[in-house]
Amino acid sequence: MGHNWDFATIFANWHVLWVGLQGTVVIFAITVVLGLAGGLVVGVCRYARSPFLSWPARVFVEVFRNTPVLVQIIWFYYAFPILTGIETDPYLAAILGIALNTMAFSAEIYRAGIQSIDKGQWEAGKAIGMTYNQTLRRVILPVAIKRVLPALTNRGIEVFKMSTLASVVGYVETLNQAKLIADLNYNPIEAYTAVAFLFFCVLYPVVQATYVLERMLKKGDQ
Repeated sequence: MGHNWDFATIFANWHVLWVGLQGTVVIFAITVVLGLAGGLVVGVCRYARSPFLSWPARVFVEVFRNTPVLVQIIWFYYAFPILTGIETDPYLAAILGIALNTMAFSAEIYRAGIQSIDKGQWEAGKAIGMTYNQTLRRVILPVAIKRVLPALTNRGIEVFKMSTLASVVGYVETLNQAKLIADLNYNPIEAYTAVAFLFFCVLYPVVQATYVLERMLKKGDQ
């Protein structure tokens, strides 16, 4: 059974998708910054020798890494206000769900990066009189972050795609706006194809840039 493609209504409602794309970019920018920055703090705590730091960080990572981000967004929208009395709108629920999930995953990336550093680097820092924190900040983290940069950029790309999950609580982003166009014009195939095209146009250059970055890092290590 064939389908007569007709993107006329998509072009006529391009501004609706444009509003959605702006919403996608906003939530991506906020959640990726919070997720990667917070993940660094949690990742360092996961590696800390003190159980008062490592255990809470481990519990946080396990909770948010082993539950679906979609469930987390819905939980922050429906359950969190009932349990705490603090109202969360779709915008806040989406940010909390995606940012905390990203924080958990990026924490493990940072921790793996720190663990990959040779123990000799720690001993060298100690030998010249640096404290644990000074060695971590001045010697270990710069090298560790450089090593995990490709993994972090891949995580950032995943965060951009995860932003579509915010539509489940009514946040105005690209997929939500496409559904609006599809419902009004009875053209779901064209509407959701347009969403896929938009995401590809945004992400493809970013993915190519990550390949260039990886090649530059490899050259720098040689």
